[in-house]
This record gives sequence, structure tokens and C-alpha cells, in this order.
Amino acid sequence: MHLIMILAALALAWWYRFRWSDPQGSWTQRWQRSLSLFLFPPLLLLMTAASVLCMGPTEPLIGEWERRFSYLLASGFCGLAGFLCFKLASQSWMTVRRIRTCPQLNFMGEHSRVLDNPIPFSALIGFWQPELIVSQGLLNTLDQDHLEAVFKHEQGHYYYRDTFWFFWLGWVRSISAWLPNTEALWQELLLLREMRADRWAAQQVDPLLLAESLLVVISTLPVQSDNCCAAFSCAAPYNRLEERIEALLAEPELISQPSLLSWTWLLLAFLPFAAVPFHACSHLGAH
Repeated sequence: MHLIMILAALALAWWYRFRWSDPQGSWTQRWQRSLSLFLFPPLLLLMTAASVLCMGPTEPLIGEWERRFSYLLASGFCGLAGFLCFKLASQSWMTVRRIRTCPQLNFMGEHSRVLDNPIPFSALIGFWQPELIVSQGLLNTLDQDHLEAVFKHEQGHYYYRDTFWFFWLGWVRSISAWLPNTEALWQELLLLREMRADRWAAQQVDPLLLAESLLVVISTLPVQSDNCCAAFSCAAPYNRLEERIEALLAEPELISQPSLLSWTWLLLAFLPFAAVPFHACSHLGAH
């Protein structure tokens, strides 16, 4: 039964990821669909592996090699997931420690770290309480109005706790890189994250100022962000940059909070645990 569960979860995860297509609809629709396609397959595999570990390597209804092999697969996948989480956390913590060595600056009431870099760049770096970091190049390139627009964008990331949530999404990305469309969904989520922060900032500053700042910053060499970083200048193809600017200049779109009903797919990922009580009963019956 263990091996059948694993194979069924693999087939379902693979098929579910193949449902990805070109993004359409409102921001909310795109976010919920992309998040579901991105999260559900790896969570289903993790829960399946965890349920197999809970049931143990003994299974009276199948052969010795099958139960050992399925238990080995499950423990290997969970071990790899734990190792990748530890690796990402260590790398992120080292990044935070390096950033904290940069000098501090109080600009427009915002406490930030100044990075001695000529490339215009700003980002939030950290976990639940991230720090704002700006490059000297950004301070030299933008005037006060455009800097305020950029800072409001970063405040949008802080409001939504993007650095914290995208650390975990980055971990999911690392354990599901072999599944179809992982990178495409990751880039879609990054774009939607930036569009959400753009919209939050546009409620407080002129959207045109934000769009102009975006053009100036992206026109320089892009700076890649890691899993504990939410950057205004997050590297993206030109068509994605154009989509951000068009969204800023279009009529404001209401970004609604997802309802509890929209998260029902998450409960299905825990369905493999339903087999644990039946396994216990069959094991007792065999004795």
C-alpha cells in the first residue's frame, strides 16, 4: 500500500502541474491559481512521505522489499527537504548578517542600511522583521519624490510580510524543481508579488512616479534577489516589466483577501494521513 500511495501522489502531482498555462484574469485569480499549482503538488508529496513514515516500514500485506523500498523513498525525500530548508535558512541568515554590517541611514523617517554600490537598488532583506537596504547608486540617481515612491513600494512588501512567506515558497521551489513548470510558476508569483507591492504604494504616491522609478532602476544591470529578499528591482524579462508598468498606469484593481473556501485545496494535500488509522487497524488485525 505504501508504494501505491507514493506512485499515486507522484502521478497526481505531475498531472496537476501540467495544468499551468499562460496567466489570465485578475490579480486575485492569477495569485490563487498560481499559488495552488505551485504549492499543492510538493505539499501532497511531503504529506504522503510523512504518512508513510508514520505508518512505519512494516506492512503485513506486501513483500519485504516493497515496504523497505517505499520507506526508504519517503525518508529520503523528507530528509532532503529538511536539508534544503536548513541550507536556505543558513544562506539567508548569512546574508542578513552581512547586511547588518552596512552603515545605517535615516531618510524620510525610514531606517535603512546603505550598500556601497553604484547600481540603483533597494530591497527588504530578512525574515519576519526585515531591514530596508538601499544602494548609494539609488540615492544618487533618484530625487526625493522618486525615492519616496520606491520606499512606499518596499513598505508594501513589509505590510504583506513578503520576505517571510517567500522564504518558505523558495524552499518549496527547491524541493520541487524537478516537477513541471516550477520555474514558470515561481516567476509568476514573483511578478504578482511585485504588482501587489506596486498597487499598495500607488495608493499613497503618484503611480507615475513609481513607474518612472521602476524604469530608471531596471534600465541598469539587474540585481537578483534571494529567498529572504524582496527587491524593487527584481530581475524580470522585459515583457514582465511592461506588465508591471501597465498595471500601475491602469485603473486601480481591488486586491481582495482570499476567502477560507479558496484554501480548501490545501486540505486535500493532507489526505494521505487518512490512510494511517486504516494501516494501524490492518496491522493489529494481522497480529
